[in-house]
Parts: sequence; C-alpha cells; structure tokens
Amino acid sequence: MKVALVLTSHDELGTTGRKTGFWLEELAAPYYLFKNADVDVVLVSPKGGKPPLDPKSNEPGFQTDLTRRFEADPEAMAALANTVRLDSISAADFDTVFYAGGHGPLWDLAEDEHSARLIETILRAGKPLALVCHAPGVLRHTTNPDGTPLVQGKKVTGFTNSEEAAVGLTDVVPFLVEDELIKLGGIYSKVGDWEPYVLQDGLLITGQNPASSGPAAEQLLKLVDEVDRTHA
Repeated sequence: MKVALVLTSHDELGTTGRKTGFWLEELAAPYYLFKNADVDVVLVSPKGGKPPLDPKSNEPGFQTDLTRRFEADPEAMAALANTVRLDSISAADFDTVFYAGGHGPLWDLAEDEHSARLIETILRAGKPLALVCHAPGVLRHTTNPDGTPLVQGKKVTGFTNSEEAAVGLTDVVPFLVEDELIKLGGIYSKVGDWEPYVLQDGLLITGQNPASSGPAAEQLLKLVDEVDRTHA
C-alpha cells in the first residue's frame, strides 16, 4: 500500500510578517500510523524539496511524543527534506492520499489545480482520501463529474471559526474553513474546540483539528482495507 502525504509549500502568514507552513503533529501522527502499518509513505508538496514548518507547531506546548520522535528520526527528516513535487505524481501510483493542515494550505493547496485534479482523480478511481484541520479548505475548487462542488451534500468537518478566533487569525486567513465548506453545500458539523473529531462520508474523510490527525489516519487505513477487500 502506498500513500501520498501532502504538505503545504506556503510560509507567509498573510501580511503579518509572521511565518506559517504545515502543522508538525498533522504530519507526525499519520506518518507513524502509516509506517507502523507497513505503508509506503511518499511526502509531497507543491514546490517539492523541504516544505516550511509552522514554527508555532514546534513550540513546547504543541509538541507530542510523535513530533519529538519525528524530529529525532533521520529517515523521516530526510524524507521531509526531499518532498516530491505535487505536479509530478500520478493518482494511479497511490492507494490513498492524506492532506495535513497548518495554515499554509489555505494559500497554496486550496488554489492549486494539480491538487484539485489529484483529489478528484483519487475519488473517481474509488480510492479514499483524508484531509485534516485546515486541509479540508483545499476542497474549495474541487468538483464532481457533473460540475457541482465535491463537498455538496457530504458530511464534512474542518478547522472551526471558533478555533480560528482562538488563535487570532480570523482576519488574516484568506477564507474560513468552516464558512467555506458550508458555502459549498457541505453538511458541516463540529465538536468542542481542540477535541478530536473525524467524519467519513463515502470515500471522503475529514478531521477538525490537529488532535484529529491520528484518528483520521486510522480511519483512512481502515477504509483502504475495506475498499481493497471489496475489490478482491
């Protein structure tokens, strides 16, 4: 089994002069769940090479056992330093795709046509897909074959307006994930701020926040297994 784990290449937090990027827990938690399941993990980003880490995600209060393990893991750090360019991969080469969040994806992946095509192609091929935290915002330009928004009528979650307000970035981000998913016709739901919450609707899995990244990856592994058994 092979998974593309997609990260942002965007490092500017709007016009604040502060840095952003991917959220470390949302990489580390799924990475080790996949590795423990003997899944071949390919790290991917729009620009390739080393993607920017959101410096806030590496502050002591946000570190976890898995983020510390990742940063002390030479193989993991080598993979992170050499991510594959998003426009060079083919959906046909992967069994599934996992999108990690952080604020960066709202600027680059949400507007990236290669990302939109990857998501659409994976789902149309009957393969599962998971996106967590801010990454469900990446679905904003994806469509069904009939041109309707991909999330229309689907149960989805993602970083909440209240979570965005809590980190003080409501007026900095290009759009609010919760508002965008609702605007596109998604059946959006959430739980309390920072609590893990994962939804599955068909082949689409979404997670609300960083704490949801591990549970979303677990759900994705189960779903890939179910799909494989169905096709066996």
